Amino acid sequence: MTYKIIRIDGKDDELTAQSFDKYSDAYDLLEELYGDLCCSDADYEDITYYDIVENNLKNINGE
Repeated sequence: MTYKIIRIDGKDDELTAQSFDKYSDAYDLLEELYGDLCCSDADYEDITYYDIVENNLKNINGE
């Protein structure tokens, strides 16, 4: 099973183009990028929100 990061607004960026073998790998990347962001420091209108989901895309060739 693989995982991917998606944007809540449905757009794509450099994070959504990646796939991860483990959920923790995707989580660790988001933690590294956004972990030090404190809610009191945040301007919520300028933040891109992400979620981690299972990548259910099947290879067209059945592999």
